[in-house]
Amino acid sequence: MNQPNKSSRRQLLQLAGASGVALAAPAAEAAAPAARVYRIGVISASIEGRPQRTNGHTWHFAHFFHPTVNQEAIAKYLDPANIAYFDHYRKRGLDHFDQIPFADTRITHVYDADPASAASYAEAFPGVQVARSVEELVKEVDAVWMGDASGRGEDHYDLVAPGLEKGLPTFCDKPIGGTVAGTRRILKLAQERKTPLMSSSLFRHQWGTEQALRMRDSGEHGTLQYLIASLGGGFSLPAWMIYGQHPLWTAITLAGPGVEAISAYARGATCHALLTYPDRMPAEVWYGRPDIASQYCSTSVHFEKRTYEYTPAIEENWSLGHHYEMFRMADTFRRMFRTRVEPVPHREILEVTALVHAGAKSLAEGSRMVRLSEVLG
Repeated sequence: MNQPNKSSRRQLLQLAGASGVALAAPAAEAAAPAARVYRIGVISASIEGRPQRTNGHTWHFAHFFHPTVNQEAIAKYLDPANIAYFDHYRKRGLDHFDQIPFADTRITHVYDADPASAASYAEAFPGVQVARSVEELVKEVDAVWMGDASGRGEDHYDLVAPGLEKGLPTFCDKPIGGTVAGTRRILKLAQERKTPLMSSSLFRHQWGTEQALRMRDSGEHGTLQYLIASLGGGFSLPAWMIYGQHPLWTAITLAGPGVEAISAYARGATCHALLTYPDRMPAEVWYGRPDIASQYCSTSVHFEKRTYEYTPAIEENWSLGHHYEMFRMADTFRRMFRTRVEPVPHREILEVTALVHAGAKSLAEGSRMVRLSEVLG
């Protein structure tokens, strides 16, 4: 595995710390006992009632919150690539950004509708207890992380509602509510209970996305004129409803909410969508773009004075970049439950859900331009 050289890694962390994006504490500070340890409850969503036995959005995305990992259990349950991931980043402690694992968090409980899946998780993360229900879990924790790798969100409300009712800061994975009505229902409950809620695509937390936001906000490069957010892999309509959220999140994160309409066209395993605004230049979204399959995703951000292009990789190291974006998403959630300040506006969360469904409507109706108001009601 090729690693960035020491000077470039140091520059990366210095830039991140200076911008407030990834505040890396000194190793001694990271190792010091925390004044408070937040208890995290992890919940795994199902896919049409079927368990996600090694749900990557609970195993990988949440491991930063727990002090120890049982590598023997990881080797028993995960595939070789993911075994290598845990070996590199947890067993050997490489590329830990001087923060991993977080000193002030611990996963204390896990819930899965499939008890065997929950038991495997508890074996992999020593000290975690299996909760018999979501209601039992929320009585014992300070925050809730609900992960869903490939589901469509039909069970999300039932899984997060008990924690939101109790006022527990909650991460609700995408697609947050599955439908526009489902997303609205979750957002409404969080607002009524004044409970901090976070939902996000991993793409929002890439090093490149953070850098593009810094460039946009600095004003140095002129105004943002145009962007192209692309996802590799093969397009299909069912996959669009889940993974189409990723490039849409990228577009909304960088260009902002307020999309007026979307037009989508698909041919074979590729889909292209155009997002139009009433007050700014449009944005392009690709799903199944064939020339970037090896990079998973790619984004081009066009400012008046320069163009900035990026993939998930950091210095051509895809594994490090993927590890970074997972870490940043977990740390963003950690900051939310420490401050109770939501990092992602509800308007953006709802708009991404609406865009997914408006895009599907456009595909079904000859690629016509579908206004978001048609699906928002």
